[in-house]
Amino acid sequence: MERARPGTSRRRFLKGAALAAVPYVLLPDARADANVQAVDYPSAEWQPATSSNYTASNRPTSYPLDYVVIHVTQETYADTLAIFQNSNKAVSAHYLVRSADGHVAQCVREKDVAWHAGNWDYNTRSIGIEHEGWVDQPAYFTDALYEQSAKLTAAVCAKYGIPKDRGHIIGHYEVPGTDHTDPGPNWDWTRFIRMVNFA
Repeated sequence: MERARPGTSRRRFLKGAALAAVPYVLLPDARADANVQAVDYPSAEWQPATSSNYTASNRPTSYPLDYVVIHVTQETYADTLAIFQNSNKAVSAHYLVRSADGHVAQCVREKDVAWHAGNWDYNTRSIGIEHEGWVDQPAYFTDALYEQSAKLTAAVCAKYGIPKDRGHIIGHYEVPGTDHTDPGPNWDWTRFIRMVNFA
């Protein structure tokens, strides 16, 4: 066993005491750094879905990205996050946009396959964006929700070379084989596509 050099223990003690004297709020927060590194869209907050609810991948190398699929949750923002984090639910989306202020949460990395479209082929080739609200309650489709979702959608399209048009930015109801109706008749497609193109 090697003996400590004289003064080593004292030096360690003094370093520890000096660190303890630094106010907690001035110390770096490792969680904040992890959050910044985890998101693909800089304005998003990392709120990860359980790994049981998506497929790990390496897109766009493993699958090309051709679509953005627009969804409406039929749940609150908080309940949607809880569903994505529940391994019994077998559902997730890449992003979730809150109604009140347009806050964006990322739940699945863009390289991975989220289980959002109900069609494996479309899941592999798309980014899924959920929006807090109900298809029959247009009050949930706020200006903030449209603005932040359009910015997010524009960024995704630019990153992967997806055309910013209705042929490539589609509603969940347009996915072959689906029984869903979202985003529903109250979603203003003309406004949204215009905002995506001007974002």
